[in-house]
Amino acid sequence: MKKIFFAALLLTTVLANAQKNIYESDKFDALSDTHELLAIIPFLANLELTDEISKEELNALEQKEGYAVQNALETYFSQRKKKKKFSVEFQDVKNTNAILTQNNIDYNNIDVYTTKQLSEILGVDGIISGNMDLNVLLSKGIPTEFSFMDYFSGNANYGRIGVKISDGTTGKLLWKYEKKINKKSGKNTTDLIDRMMKLAARKFPYDREKRKDRKQK
Repeated sequence: MKKIFFAALLLTTVLANAQKNIYESDKFDALSDTHELLAIIPFLANLELTDEISKEELNALEQKEGYAVQNALETYFSQRKKKKKFSVEFQDVKNTNAILTQNNIDYNNIDVYTTKQLSEILGVDGIISGNMDLNVLLSKGIPTEFSFMDYFSGNANYGRIGVKISDGTTGKLLWKYEKKINKKSGKNTTDLIDRMMKLAARKFPYDREKRKDRKQK
């Protein structure tokens, strides 16, 4: 009985912390009312590794991590979309990246383009993007064995990730979710994204049931 109570308390705490890390614009409904298609672009990664590697190698690894998150988000949304959970569609990331390449936009210069510019180029209503700071290669997988000593040594913390959605017409930030990454976050990129987005599911603004409830109020 005590174990069940402790597990329920832990889950409640985790969910509460997830909600605290979520921002939603008070203009979300007005700005997103006509949204039908969103694009997921590669995330910008900042790696702080202990290994001594060249700038070229570091850049290649950061690109790999950024594209891994892009693919993981597409996987998550695709699985949820099958259950008709969302009120919008998501552009195939292969198409997104192909269109970006055709317009001479890649990982190294995508940050100089505004949300409005990218939305127009991609032909979408909004952009899903983000940043992450890592001290491990999450895409390769990380150890998930946990001990309290990890907290004292700092080995439990791997960095942070931020996911945001911006309106394509105005470029304004509509929604943002930030989360610290540690041994309990997931064993790899796909697992991390799946777990963190499930925690944020009740607050995800394009959830079909959530939008229906808000329109009825």
